[in-house]
Amino acid sequence: MTKTFPMGGIHPDKHKIAGDIAISNPGLPEIVYIPTKQHIGAPAKIMVKQGDKVKVGTLLAAADGIVSAPIHSSVSGEVIKIEDVIGEFGYYEPMICIKVEGDEWEDSIDRSDAIVRTIPENTEEIIAKIRSAGIVGMGGAGYPTPIKTTIPEGKKVDCLILNGIECEPFLAADDRLMQEKGEQIIVGAKILNKLLGIQKAIIAIDENKPRAIEIMTKLTKTYVGVNVRVCESKYPQGGEKQLIAAITGREVPSGKLPVDVGCIVQNVGTVFAIYEAVMKNKPLFERVVTVSGDAIEKSANFMTRVGTPASFLIEQCGKISSDLGQIVFGGPMMGTSAVNPNAPITKLTSGILLLSSQMSDKKPETPCIRCGRCVDGCPMGLQPNAIARAVRSHNMDALLELHVLDCIECGSCAYICPARLPLLDCCKLGKIEVRQHQNKK
Repeated sequence: MTKTFPMGGIHPDKHKIAGDIAISNPGLPEIVYIPTKQHIGAPAKIMVKQGDKVKVGTLLAAADGIVSAPIHSSVSGEVIKIEDVIGEFGYYEPMICIKVEGDEWEDSIDRSDAIVRTIPENTEEIIAKIRSAGIVGMGGAGYPTPIKTTIPEGKKVDCLILNGIECEPFLAADDRLMQEKGEQIIVGAKILNKLLGIQKAIIAIDENKPRAIEIMTKLTKTYVGVNVRVCESKYPQGGEKQLIAAITGREVPSGKLPVDVGCIVQNVGTVFAIYEAVMKNKPLFERVVTVSGDAIEKSANFMTRVGTPASFLIEQCGKISSDLGQIVFGGPMMGTSAVNPNAPITKLTSGILLLSSQMSDKKPETPCIRCGRCVDGCPMGLQPNAIARAVRSHNMDALLELHVLDCIECGSCAYICPARLPLLDCCKLGKIEVRQHQNKK
């Protein structure tokens, strides 16, 4: 029986064009642009200068504070400049620009394909490797992993959930990782089990990934405590709170975190990166990126070096339709429209979508008809239509009463609204206004 969350949710077309396409190597660009902030928290502190020679895996920028993560070179070559460049979100960011000169890796990295199964006994050593490798949440949040795997005093965790849902349309990076690197992901889960002091790990996979379900189910039979749970294809099944409800039946209260109900959720891409950091001494400098959409000749899943311009990957996928309407970083529901198609891939870039004008053009909004579909579809039980009215009337008291900060920005409300109201935009703006109001107190 498939699992799902009890409240709200929608069923957008999946468009999983890339699900059957193996991960491939797109090659290296002439120059990479590596941002110093690829995570929630403080930007990393730059440790190199113009003219320095670096290898693949060389530390470029060190974590600057508790909520920060180091950045490593994804290529070998020369640092040619450090300057502000327009990034994925359309604003200037400090980036380390490296001219590619071959592909020489740091000697400490184990480049063999052999799977290492013997987990270090020392948990402090494990955490140190995860921290020094710059591992962050790769499902989109970008929270530094060492913090997320450190259980606060007084809290107890009894369930680790590996998020293999990937409910965004078009994206297939996690699906392909499970199909091609399944055992490494399971070993990564056991590494986390050791850190958390528990045996239980559940790999949650969307029912629209039959091959990944088959492979992971077969592999978990040889690993005690690791099991696969199949979840219903419903968006946003991959949200932490929704996934916890589906798998355990527990509800994360408003303002609380998964750890408050005894759960830790980690994206399968993050868990694979943990395996590579702990067992292969490999920093996080590359990830799988899906390039897809209805306005590109062919789709692909590329194992991409961080700092690679998005345009470089797009070029590998053939002709672009003359009807191209929008380029999106991430998925179509929660991704961002590309202001700069040359913006670099980061640790958090799951996909690049090229969508036709028919698929991407926003129709003019019409008056709200009070149908309540946005309320029915909200997985957090919020009232997006009322939030939108409160935002437009600058009613701070109403925004607080409507719990706008509980919004997970999934976009279900805007997708399902027959009046095509910018409900997601209003919810985002409402959250910003409430936080600014709270900071003034």
